[in-house]
Amino acid sequence: MSFYRELQQQRWDDHRYYHQSRINQTLHFFSASCFLASYVLVFINPTLAVMVGWLMAMLLRQTGHFFFEPKDFDAVNRASHAYKESIKVGYNLKRKVVLLSIWITAPMLLMVSPSLFGLLEPATTKMELLDNIALMWLGIGIGAVIVRMVHLFFIMGIKHGLVWALKIVSDPFHDLKIYHKAPLLLLKGDLYDDMSEWYDDSVDASHA
Repeated sequence: MSFYRELQQQRWDDHRYYHQSRINQTLHFFSASCFLASYVLVFINPTLAVMVGWLMAMLLRQTGHFFFEPKDFDAVNRASHAYKESIKVGYNLKRKVVLLSIWITAPMLLMVSPSLFGLLEPATTKMELLDNIALMWLGIGIGAVIVRMVHLFFIMGIKHGLVWALKIVSDPFHDLKIYHKAPLLLLKGDLYDDMSEWYDDSVDASHA
């Protein structure tokens, strides 16, 4: 399977398995908008970019997955929730709980060591404190992608890991493209996507 085809496959699997709820799709649309804003802001105000990325984009995104995506048997794909969690290429719900726990508790380390054990300049103002928290959260975000990518190198192969990393970085663009209709469909009372609109015979639907 070519690099591009593998990217399309991972995107298709991610969509059909984990984005059936129109609420989740809608939250992903707004999350993608926030992520794209943070991509621009990183060149203007890095601290604000990280805050938008974590406090708005990530929270919207994960709220959709944790609270609105169905956890019962997936009739569309004929798969149990446990099965989908076991084959998830990236961060399944258990891994996300670990990641989000690290993210939310990380600033507490600054109470123990304001310099983060010599890695940061100790903050003397509230703005400097926000800057330090932003640096920590940026490191956690980048580290989360690198750690999982390298892990995939060993369990699935280098190509799968690189494809997944590219998918994560480009997801906001892709989500904006495929979920821009979700808010309107949700307002019309369409709560779930049956995937029929998205099915592509060129993609192996049996591939996980």
